[in-house]
Amino acid sequence: MKLLFILLLPLTSFAQTVGNIPAPAGFERAAVSNGSFGQWLRTISLKQHNTVYLYNGQLKQNQEAQAAVLDISVGKKDLQQCADAVMRLRAEWLYAHEQYNRIAFHATDGTLLDYAAWQRGCRFQLKNQRLAKVCNQEKGNSRTLFQAYLELVFSYAGTTSLERELVPAAGSPIQPGDVFIQGGSPGHAVIVMDVITNRTGKKKFMLAQSYMPAQDIHILKNPADGSCWYNEDFGNLLRTPEWTFNGNALHHWPD
Repeated sequence: MKLLFILLLPLTSFAQTVGNIPAPAGFERAAVSNGSFGQWLRTISLKQHNTVYLYNGQLKQNQEAQAAVLDISVGKKDLQQCADAVMRLRAEWLYAHEQYNRIAFHATDGTLLDYAAWQRGCRFQLKNQRLAKVCNQEKGNSRTLFQAYLELVFSYAGTTSLERELVPAAGSPIQPGDVFIQGGSPGHAVIVMDVITNRTGKKKFMLAQSYMPAQDIHILKNPADGSCWYNEDFGNLLRTPEWTFNGNALHHWPD
């Protein structure tokens, strides 16, 4: 009976990182450049359990959407939602590679929230319904200051501003790190965590999301077959467990 239970467990239960999640027979990981965002995404650790928690420690009501859960903090505030999770992963990659000058996102009002200014002691305060830069605070690059910067970004940026920053890529080859996004209120965004290919060139991709309220970032199941892989030729609509995107929702990062 114990052996049967083990056999019934999803293969993602035994994976320690995103890159360890098994590909279907005949597929292998697509090539990525050393040090690239796509390569880094594959190194992210997975939690040993497959349960999604909200920022307040409560269980997410829908526990059927995820194939695995990333071992990344969600914080104690209702901030790290969908677009925030995408920006978090991008910022963490740049921070890990000490590319601090590239960590920057626009707020919904158009203000550039750049981490380089934050390191110099600048902060962003809301004045007359616009964010203004005030440079009289603590300087540095500690993890605590970086987390505070991310909370600012999560508070003032979202799907609308992120969609403006990204480059439409409908019809282009899908790559790890790409984003499916629909700006608005509500809007949604999911990130391509990995891409696999077979000998004939057919591709599949893996998606991750956070959602509302803020919750653990998790690998999404494909509603069509229950796996964590989506076919690149998904048609005019990309159906995920909690959102359906138009086929033109795919975007690349500008650099």
